[in-house]
Amino acid sequence: MNKTISKVFIAADHRGVGVKLYLTEMLAAAGYNVVNLGTDDPNTPVDFPDTAAALADAMLSDAKSRGILICGTGAGMQIAANRYRHLRASRCERPDQARDDRLHDDINVLALAADDIDIEVSFMVARAFLESPFDDSERRVRRLKKIS
Repeated sequence: MNKTISKVFIAADHRGVGVKLYLTEMLAAAGYNVVNLGTDDPNTPVDFPDTAAALADAMLSDAKSRGILICGTGAGMQIAANRYRHLRASRCERPDQARDDRLHDDINVLALAADDIDIEVSFMVARAFLESPFDDSERRVRRLKKIS
C-alpha cells in the first residue's frame, strides 16, 4: 500500500457500477482510504461528465488523493476528467500501462473500461496505478509544466 496517498476517490456511471463496487471492496481491504462517490445503481442512467465533475471537485482540495473513474468504454471518463486542470487521467487496460503512465506522466486519475476489462485485472491495474511512483526527473517535470 502507498501511504503517501490520503484518499482514493472512486466513481462510476451506471455501466461501471460492478467494477467500482469490486474495486472499492478490494482497495479498502488492501488498506486504502476509499471514498465512493457513486453511483451504486446500475439501473439508473448517469451521465459520465457529471461523474467526472464530482471526482474533480473532490480531488481539488486534496493534492495527495488519487481518483478512479469507470464507465463502459473508459474513454468518456478520461476525456471528461482531462478537462480539469488539476487532473491527469489515462485509460489503462494493463498494469504495465498504469505503471508507465504514473512513472512518465504523473497521472492522478485512472480511467477504466467496465465493458472491456476483466474484473480481477481491474484490481491489478488499480494497484499498479496506486503503488507506482512518478519519476520526477527534470525532463518529466518540464513536460508536465508545459501542459499545466
